[in-house]
Amino acid sequence: MLHYLAAMSLSFGASSLGKENGLLGLLAKYYKSYLNLMTLPLFFLGYYIPQGSLVYWVTNSSFSIVQQLALKHPASRTMLGLPDKVVPAAARKPEEIDTLETTLESPAKQLKISVENLTPKELIALSVKFLSKGDKERPIPLLQLALNKEPDNINALILMGQTQLQKGLLEEAVEYLECAISKLFLAGHPTEPEAIDLLIVASQWSGVACIRQEKWEEGIAHLERIGNLKEPEEPKSKAHYYDGLVVLASALCNVGRNAEAEKYLRLAAAHNPQYNELLEQLENNDEDFVSDLSSSRRRDY
Repeated sequence: MLHYLAAMSLSFGASSLGKENGLLGLLAKYYKSYLNLMTLPLFFLGYYIPQGSLVYWVTNSSFSIVQQLALKHPASRTMLGLPDKVVPAAARKPEEIDTLETTLESPAKQLKISVENLTPKELIALSVKFLSKGDKERPIPLLQLALNKEPDNINALILMGQTQLQKGLLEEAVEYLECAISKLFLAGHPTEPEAIDLLIVASQWSGVACIRQEKWEEGIAHLERIGNLKEPEEPKSKAHYYDGLVVLASALCNVGRNAEAEKYLRLAAAHNPQYNELLEQLENNDEDFVSDLSSSRRRDY
């Protein structure tokens, strides 16, 4: 009987169910009370249990107690790779919940690792996750860590530039984006589909950042880099390409270069008919063209 009580107490002491709030915690408490009440009839039943079964029961309970005590010892948990303690979800601090987003799945178990141990690719993926939720602060140290590990990572440079652009830090945005562009040209003119796509994205947002600083010539120079490229074959790159042409048309129209703006906007309209209305406004010298064209562009990401 003592073995039964000891094993039950250790099991519930090690479990986090009793610490949970809500219905789950209430059911756990009722279940523990039920097991406590069962000790009384088991006490009398023990007199009628065959000695062989009783020896087995006592031996099995003893092993269970030793196992529970061993699993509670810090040295044993460290050796087995178990956490020091399990904290119920309701009792976790916000910063502890945030660290759960930096976990990696393995077939055997889930390992919580330090952000410093993530690869640049994983740091970029985590930054994109935060940005998709509208968080513009947490991605910056993650991207900086990725660049410390891999200074030539073009994706990290572009994403850092876009993040700075969203925060309104225009000079910093241009610095990161132009750095990405220069690295793309280090080995000659980009020819690989992925490199061309990165060049289009970096040129587009470099242009936008410069134009927001009223640096029209620099901004248009970045955007014209897109106009000088051939139409990409990959669908995602093609979408970025025509998006860049629309931004270029808007910038050219703002400085009075309507004929050039019409040329690029006509190419974009051939790809996406939604720009036909804007093309008609430009051809008719509509005064609302510039504002309508600006509002038609995709949002910064």
